Amino acid sequence: MHFADALTKATKEKSPVCVGLDPNLQKLPEGISRDPEGMLIFCKGIIDAVKDSACCVKPQLAYFEILGWEGMKVFWETCEYAKENGLLVIADGKRNDIGSTCDAYAEAYLNEESPIDALTVCPYLGTDGIKPFIERCTANEKGIFVLIKTSNPSSGELQDLPIGDEVVHEHMAQIIEGLAAQHIGPETNLSCIGAVVGATYPEELKYLRTLMSHVPFLIPGFGAQGGGKEDVKHGFVPDGTGAVVNSSRGIIFSSSGTDWQDAAGKAAEKMAKELKSLF
Repeated sequence: MHFADALTKATKEKSPVCVGLDPNLQKLPEGISRDPEGMLIFCKGIIDAVKDSACCVKPQLAYFEILGWEGMKVFWETCEYAKENGLLVIADGKRNDIGSTCDAYAEAYLNEESPIDALTVCPYLGTDGIKPFIERCTANEKGIFVLIKTSNPSSGELQDLPIGDEVVHEHMAQIIEGLAAQHIGPETNLSCIGAVVGATYPEELKYLRTLMSHVPFLIPGFGAQGGGKEDVKHGFVPDGTGAVVNSSRGIIFSSSGTDWQDAAGKAAEKMAKELKSLF
């Protein structure tokens, strides 16, 4: 199934909640060992807890990479476990390069057999740093989320620089919309090419939705970073689809005690109810 169609279906059946899997070893709850085995137990436990409320998970590669090859083994096992439990998987690696190296990144994460459904991509090397990913998306029914306006405080140092009558992130949004419009799903008006737009900049989010009508949004910054449900509302298309909202710490570390799994499940369910109430 085309990625945008699969994403829309999942958000309608469950919710637009995306749970960020950021298994920081120093924050693992009581009773979980701070090693690859403990990381896998934690990730699988979170998946079990949120699978009925969330439509997708977003494993952050950095936390797995820090454990070397054992961590990467845990990463792939986590992705496979999420797929087995009916969740879409967005790998948060922010990959980018050019030429054969970019092609290798695209093949590594978005090949036909990969349990990964989508990958975050940095666009600031230009379109030749994006097109190899798009090729895999169309060939293998995968997706990408391109960084447009990120949630971090210093994002404006580059992304808000003026260029003529617009700023850099607005210009990038128009480039991505032009590419996205060429890859629309048969069941939706949305593309396999998505955008990352932070909840911490609600006015920019609202305007960027007008620039990217065919682009699904991945919206980080909800919860622990300060974004609320009213901040993310305008990232959706009018029928309440077209976006997923990510929360990481606010769900997976909602308790550091032995009730961590139950607490994560309740946090995801609460977030799902909040977002559903918007439409």
